[in-house]
Amino acid sequence: MTSIRHNVVMDTGGPARDSDPGGALSGPGTADGPDPGTTRRAPAPARGPVAGAAREAARDPVLDPVLDAAREMVLAVGVRRTTLTDVARRAGVSRMTIYRRWPDVRALVADLMTREWTLVAGRFAGDDPVAAAVGAVRALRGHPLWRKIVEVDPELLLPYLLHRRGASQDAMLALVAESVARGQELGAVRPGDPARLAGTVLLTAQSFLMSGPAVLAPASPGELDDELATLLERYLRP
Repeated sequence: MTSIRHNVVMDTGGPARDSDPGGALSGPGTADGPDPGTTRRAPAPARGPVAGAAREAARDPVLDPVLDAAREMVLAVGVRRTTLTDVARRAGVSRMTIYRRWPDVRALVADLMTREWTLVAGRFAGDDPVAAAVGAVRALRGHPLWRKIVEVDPELLLPYLLHRRGASQDAMLALVAESVARGQELGAVRPGDPARLAGTVLLTAQSFLMSGPAVLAPASPGELDDELATLLERYLRP
């Protein structure tokens, strides 16, 4: 049967996909080109949580410099050894500026993760659901901040796995749900509630990101991506 990724071709007319301005997505394993045999066009302009994060950053000129400084500190020493004072010094702002917005380092790092993961989600706006999920997993797997947190401070991810969704998960859900709905209109995706289908896609992708390397070892990253794509295509096909 024809691949979902070959059927859903978007004519969005949006701007070309930009790389992460801070270089966060340029680590190993973040191949950004189209899947072989897939027709790719410019992604749609960011909407929903992705666009909301961009608007918030535009309204608050302090936000990005502080998050940039926090990112540098976490990459250098990890979350446990990062202090709000160090972040303020690196960002060139007063400690009170930091404390008025973030009560502790965990709250600051939560906002940092939201920004970084939402940027990843935004890179795949306009993609079909399989390409969006596989591409996001590939990008996160090579993301320096993701790797650092998984290696040094994995407990920071537990609330978003066990208790609640984060803003970046909501952003990806919205993007995948829109893509599923478009695929259904074209007859490339099976009937069903787009939000429910998108949730299952996200859950599956999340498991491949978090547990795939351990459960399917010694599979290579490319082999993990192929297995994820096969699983999702069979789940979504009519």
